[in-house]
Amino acid sequence: MSSHHFVKEHQEPALIIANGQACKTSLLEQFLEWSPYVIVLDGAYEKVNSLGIKYDVVLGDFDSVNPAMDILANQPNIEIKHVPDQDKTDLEKALDFLIEKGQKSVNIVWATGYRMDHTFNNICTIGKYHKKINAVLFDDYSKIMVLPRRFTKYYAKGQIISLFALGIASGIVTKGLVYNLNNEILSTGGRSGSSNQSADTGLVEIAYNSGLLVLMECND
Repeated sequence: MSSHHFVKEHQEPALIIANGQACKTSLLEQFLEWSPYVIVLDGAYEKVNSLGIKYDVVLGDFDSVNPAMDILANQPNIEIKHVPDQDKTDLEKALDFLIEKGQKSVNIVWATGYRMDHTFNNICTIGKYHKKINAVLFDDYSKIMVLPRRFTKYYAKGQIISLFALGIASGIVTKGLVYNLNNEILSTGGRSGSSNQSADTGLVEIAYNSGLLVLMECND
């Protein structure tokens, strides 16, 4: 697949390839083209390796890739990062690793689909780390991110935009959506802002006062 060494580290988002459902090849190649640093979680190693993807680090506890360790050891340009901490998921370990390296942002693929507990936990994880690194989840149908207190973006008319709180998010005000919110509250297990849309082609504005608010840009 495409090389990813075209830009300097820390100037573009790194890429984490997790162990969920694979995305389309075209989407993955977009990230590989512009990601200066690629981390593969150990559970995805064999699949990634079979696709000929170029990467920099394989990270995890290696419970699932022990048979492949000899292959990795013979590739000196690939770093093997063994993190046996059972109190953290492999995605959390990868984010910790990037933060230690000074990385400010990361895109994450293959982190949704298959097991719903993993998907839900991965979304919660980007909320947990939002003050330390800007992490965005991508799959074939969605882009998922934690919003800053003030957010503005240009959208085409009819773009599906869903808002979900991690816990409770309050003081939410939106402009440019079909169903705008005016100083309202969303909460996990309570009210959500699922399947809203941009009302027209133009700017959508979202602001909130407290909590964590997740934006999902979705496509059917």
